[in-house]
Amino acid sequence: MKPKIRPQWNLTPRRAARLQERLRERVVLEDHFAPVRTVAGADLAFDPQTGTAFAGVIVYRFPQMEELERCSAQRPLRFPYVPGLLSFRESPALLAAFARLRLEPDVLLIDGHGRAHPRLFGIACHIGVLLDKPSIGCAKSLLVGEHRELAEPAGSTCPLYFQGERVGIVLRTRESVKPIYVTTGHRVSLESAVRIVKKCVDGFRIPKPTREADHYVRELRQAYQRSRGAPLPSSASTISQRM
Repeated sequence: MKPKIRPQWNLTPRRAARLQERLRERVVLEDHFAPVRTVAGADLAFDPQTGTAFAGVIVYRFPQMEELERCSAQRPLRFPYVPGLLSFRESPALLAAFARLRLEPDVLLIDGHGRAHPRLFGIACHIGVLLDKPSIGCAKSLLVGEHRELAEPAGSTCPLYFQGERVGIVLRTRESVKPIYVTTGHRVSLESAVRIVKKCVDGFRIPKPTREADHYVRELRQAYQRSRGAPLPSSASTISQRM
C-alpha cells in the first residue's frame, strides 16, 4: 500500500497545522467502500532513549477475526511532540509498515482519533487520506468534545460533540468498563464505523485489531531494547492465507 498523496513531514508545527486544515477538505465522511472482507489494526510504540518508533499492522479476515498477515517498520522520530500534531510524528513509521503488506485491507482501524480532533483531522483521517483507504479511529481516551453519561451495559453508545458537530461515538465494549471513542477517519460514515468496530470486539475493551497491534509493537520495542545496538529485521514474520 503506497500513499496516493505525497506525504509532507519536514514541516514546522505551524505549517503542519495548516496542512491539516488543507487535507481536511479531502476527508469523505460518507460510506465509500466495497463489502468488507478484511480489516487491519495499526499501532505504534516508542523507545524514548533512542527516539525510535515501531509501527505494526495486522490484517484480519472480517468478521471472523482470523489473522492473515502482519508487518512492521522501524523509523527514527523526526517531528517534535506537539499535541494535535501527533500524526506528523507517528505516520511515517505507520506508512512504512503499511507499504510492506502483501494484502490490501478493506478498512483500517487506527489506534487514535479521526474527526474528534482540534482541527477535525486526527491520525485516522491523515492515514486514510494519504492512502485513500476507508479508515476508522479507535481511541482509548478523549481528546476533544463532550458527551452525556453513558449507560453501563456493553454495546451502549452516545454521540460525541465538538464545536456543535457530532464527531464521534462513545462505545462501551464491556459492561461497567471505560468506553472507547470511535471516530470517522475517511470514506466511512460514523454509523458504519461503529458497526464495524462492534464486530471486531471479542470480549475485551479494545477491538481485536488495534489491541493485538498494540501487543505487537510492544514486543518489537522490547526486542529492540534487549538488543540495543543491533538492528531489527526490516519486517516481521508474515502469515498469508488464501482469501
